[in-house]
This record gives sequence, C-alpha cells and structure tokens, in this order.
Amino acid sequence: MTAQNHTRLIVILLALVWLVGCAVNPVTGRKELALFQISEEEEITIGQRTFPQVLQQMGGIYPDEALNAYVERVGERVARYSHRPDLPYQFAVINNSAPNAFALPGGPIAITRGLLVVMNNEAQLASVLGHEVGHVTARHSVAGMQRGALLGVGVAVISGVAGDAAHGPLSQQVAQLAATLVDNTYSREQEREADRLGIDYMVRAGYDPQGAVQLQEIFYRELEGGAQPSWVGGLFRTHPFSRDRMLDNQRYIETTYGQATAAAGFVLNAREFQQATAALRQKQQGFQLYEEGRQLEARNQLPQAIATYQRALEAAPNESLILTRLGLALLKAEDMVPARRNLQRAVDLDGNYYESRMGFGFVLLERGENAAAVQHLEKSMELLPTLQGGYLLAEGYEKTGERQKAIALYRSIVEADPGGRLGQAAAQRLRALEGR
Repeated sequence: MTAQNHTRLIVILLALVWLVGCAVNPVTGRKELALFQISEEEEITIGQRTFPQVLQQMGGIYPDEALNAYVERVGERVARYSHRPDLPYQFAVINNSAPNAFALPGGPIAITRGLLVVMNNEAQLASVLGHEVGHVTARHSVAGMQRGALLGVGVAVISGVAGDAAHGPLSQQVAQLAATLVDNTYSREQEREADRLGIDYMVRAGYDPQGAVQLQEIFYRELEGGAQPSWVGGLFRTHPFSRDRMLDNQRYIETTYGQATAAAGFVLNAREFQQATAALRQKQQGFQLYEEGRQLEARNQLPQAIATYQRALEAAPNESLILTRLGLALLKAEDMVPARRNLQRAVDLDGNYYESRMGFGFVLLERGENAAAVQHLEKSMELLPTLQGGYLLAEGYEKTGERQKAIALYRSIVEADPGGRLGQAAAQRLRALEGR
C-alpha cells in the first residue's frame, strides 16, 4: 500500500467512526447498531469479490455441472420467495467433505458435497438453502461488519484503496475477508431468525416443511451421537445447533404451517433429489479414503497417504481433487514422473482449481518447460492469488526472460509478506535482478 493510499484509508476509517448510527434490518425492520453504513450495492460487491476466493480455499466447485445446476434451480426457487428476491443470488456445490453451508453478503451461497450426501430429499436441500438465504436477506454477515469487527478490511475491499495490483496487498485483504466471513459464527438469535425465514421461504416455494423437521432431526442425531470432527469443525461451529433450536422450529412449523402437507400439494421430491445426487453417492467410499489419506499426510505418514490416495482413486476414478492430492503427495516424495502424470490428469479433468494448476506449474518449472509452466501458474493466480503461487510465477517470468514482470511480482510478495520466508526469498531475488 502506498503512503497516499494508506493515509486515505485512515481518513476514511476516522470519518466512519463519527458516523456511528443504526442500520435497519430489511426483514424485521429493527434498528441495529452500525459503526458504518453498507449500501446494498456495496454488500453485493463484497460477496462477489470474496466468493471466488472462498470456493478455491475450500476445494473449488465440485466438477459436476448437472449437480450444480440442480442445486442452483432449487436455490433460485426458494430465493424467489424471499424478502429480497432481486439480489444476484449464486448457488454452488463445494468440493469439500465437511458437512457445511454458508452465505456471503449480497447473495452468494454454497453447500458442500459432504452435507448433500446426508440428505434424503429436495425439501431438506431447500431447507438448508432457505436458511442461508435468510442469513442474506437479514444481512447477518453485514451486521457483523457494521458493528466494526471487519471495519478496516471491509472498507479496503469495498473501496479498493489498498491498490490495484492483482497479486498484492489488496488480494491478501480480500482473502482475509473471505476467510473471516465464512468462519463467522452467528448468534443464537440470528440462527433462529434464519431458521424461521428459511422455513417461510421453502413453504412459499411449495416445499413440505417436514423437510426442515427431518433435516434438523438428522443434525440432532449427529449432535447426540457425538459429532464427528468434520461436523464440529464445519456446520456446528459456524451454525450453533441445539435441541432447543430444533424444538423451536418444530413448534413454529406446527403453529404456522400445520396444514402444509403433501395432500395440500407441498412436496418433498425424494426421487428427484436421489437422481441428482446418485453419482456423488457412488463416490463416497473414494472420498472417505481421500480424507483418510489427508489425515495420514498431516501426520507425516507419506507412503501410507500415497497408498490411500491410490485406493481412493480406484473407488472414485477420475476425481480431480483426489488426483491433485495424490500428485502433490508424490511431489513431496520427490517422485516426479507419477506426480506429473496425476497433476496433468487433474488439470485436464478440471482446470478450475488453483492447487492443480500450481502443482502442475511447479513440475513444469522443474523440468525446464518454462513457458507452459507460466501459463498454468498464471491460471492458478487468477483462481486464487497466493504467496507460493506468486513466487513460482515470478520464477517462471525470470526463466522466460520477462524481467519486469518478475520484478513487479517479487515486489508484491515482499510487500505482502515482509518478514516471511517467501517475502525474504523474493527480496533476495529482487536484489539479484536489480543488481543491488
């Protein structure tokens, strides 16, 4: 960040401090404390800037176009009956095993494949998506920003005052905001409000509210049975669940929608849901082995991890995420030929995941195929700017004779990571390139 931009940011922040007031919840009409105002346009900007980063950080979009289109249709059907139907909603399935779903300001909503496979019908899916739409319509994430928890980062991302460098500090701030928004824990009252709104929206869309009851019973069984780490670290961490909350929702449905049954035309759509998720369910054993491999790798049991990833591929052939993780593990083992084969296959199957592109780019750099390496590393940085990817790309620019591009990127890395390992390495390369 330049001195001019830094001064501008401070001035904006100080000015906003004097604007403490109230924001109006668009659903309830209640006035809520707000350190600064965020317009609907700015709300949408935050969501659209952070959503691609979140998707990449969590594993990328699950590469099944039909499944994503199905989830999007259900989500749009529910959102159409919300308090804010004109927002640019987006719905995506994330290639992640942890059961979870989340919403970002302005309309982006995602659900993991790990949550999809515990459901049984479309009404349950509509319940989850309706709940997340409720968080959007009630501006729950925005409320946290307005109370000041994300003041500096939010202003920087909205206004772009941190600079326009594609791989510089602004990208780091966007990544920080994206991670913080997803990790945000809602209050009990916000969860109850989103529950009620989600039930309202799904019923208006023609779904049987028993789908919401069934889903909460699934959550409660998981909670009572001693939730697995994937639940504790995912859905239950950001969306606190309890027996009282489940009973509150059941009472709300009984008193508000007692006659909303199948006989009245409300649907569960079990067959449609089972058909849409059939291919995903067939691959569950492979994904379970993939998660076992990740645990082994985290414990530095690399040979066992590689063997487990290979078993995962046998159970779920042509899954790009498993191929990527196997390829990266083989890189750690310095087994370059199969690493290249698996990473190239991963990119061929799904070229829209940053780790596949970065790993394959690294292999190509090591083999001296520098022009091809730059292409893949540029794509990796386009998908998710990272310090590691940036350093590799700068190295690629050096090797292809693009000296000024290398210098500019090394400078961005030094600025973003001044005391870190990659920042120091980039500073050393800068001195060499600039003859200092």
